[in-house]
Amino acid sequence: MVTDQALLFLIFIVNGIIIGLLFDFFRILRRSFKTKDFITYIEDILFWVLTGLLLLYSIFTFNNGEIRLYMFIGAILGCIIYMLSISNFIVKINTKIIISLKNILSKIINIIFIPFKFIIKFFRNILKKPISFIFINISQTIKNLFKNSKNTNDKKSKNQI
Repeated sequence: MVTDQALLFLIFIVNGIIIGLLFDFFRILRRSFKTKDFITYIEDILFWVLTGLLLLYSIFTFNNGEIRLYMFIGAILGCIIYMLSISNFIVKINTKIIISLKNILSKIINIIFIPFKFIIKFFRNILKKPISFIFINISQTIKNLFKNSKNTNDKKSKNQI
C-alpha cells in the first residue's frame, strides 16, 4: 500500500515536470515569435486545458479516479524541481535555436525570391509607361465625361427655366 502511494507520488512528480516542460514550451514560443494578445490568451487557455487533461488522465489511469492530496503535492513539487533546475537552460537554448532557424530560413527564402524580385522589377520597368499612359487617358476621359455631363445638365436646366 505504501509502495503504491510512493510510486503514485513519483508519477505525479513526473507529471509536474511535464507540466513545467509544457509551460516552457509556451514561454519559448512567446520569446521566439511576436504574438498578439489574443493569441497569448489562446495559448494560456490551451496550456491550462492540456494541464488539466494530463492530470485527469493520470488520476484515472494510475489511481482509478481517486483524488489524493499527495498527488497534487507531487505535481507541484515536480514542477518546482523542474523550474528551479533546468527550466532556464531549456528556455534559453531552445529560444536561441528557434531564432537561429528563423534567421536561416528567412535568408534562404530571400535567396530563393531573388530571381522573382528581379523578374517583377523588370516587368514593372517595362510596363510602367504603358500602364501609366492608360491610367492617365482613362482619368482624363472620365473627367471629360463628367464635365460634359455637367455642361449638358446645366444647359437642360437653363432651357427649362
